[in-house]
Amino acid sequence: MPAPPSPLADDRLTDALAARLRTHDWATLDLPPDTALLVAAREEAITHAASGRLQPAATGRAGDRRHAGLRGDATLWLDDPACGAAARALLAGLDQLRVELNRRLLLGLDEVEAHFAHYPVGASYARHRDRFRSDDARVLSLVVYLNPDWPGDAGGALRLHLPEGPQDIAPRQGTLAVFLSDGIEHEVRPATRPRFSVAAWFRQRPRAG
Repeated sequence: MPAPPSPLADDRLTDALAARLRTHDWATLDLPPDTALLVAAREEAITHAASGRLQPAATGRAGDRRHAGLRGDATLWLDDPACGAAARALLAGLDQLRVELNRRLLLGLDEVEAHFAHYPVGASYARHRDRFRSDDARVLSLVVYLNPDWPGDAGGALRLHLPEGPQDIAPRQGTLAVFLSDGIEHEVRPATRPRFSVAAWFRQRPRAG
């Protein structure tokens, strides 16, 4: 029998995350930046980027897909056959977090999708929401950052556009941000150095049309 996945967050941290999401549309956690899974995921992401496996990301779906203008990152889905052990372990850990949050919040979270993302120097992602017009499956959006020793003046923040004003989240290794996919507009600010992350979405089952 395979070993269970390494949890991204223990029960205490998951309880705190769920409690925050009950009263707010977003939350953050600070995971230990030297967590073995995060270190391995960063190394794998760098290898994929250097090998050209990460491809320029698009926005929208089907006939509405666009490859230029809104975003400047390159991505690789964690379930791609080119991905290795760290990606598979991280995807399993994210799925375990999905199960635990669903148990606490009863959001109907049925599956997780996730990809590596690499933003080169100066790249950004314009203000947007994470739900597609033709698909309401995404419920929670999540980002895990993979950038150790990130300086405060390097930029690259995830900016959440909240009713009370913008909230910037620095892309430091171990920072985990989660927010409602359909409720919060957000953007990725340009940075003075390249940066890596894993973006994920916890999805509900498609509704019968």
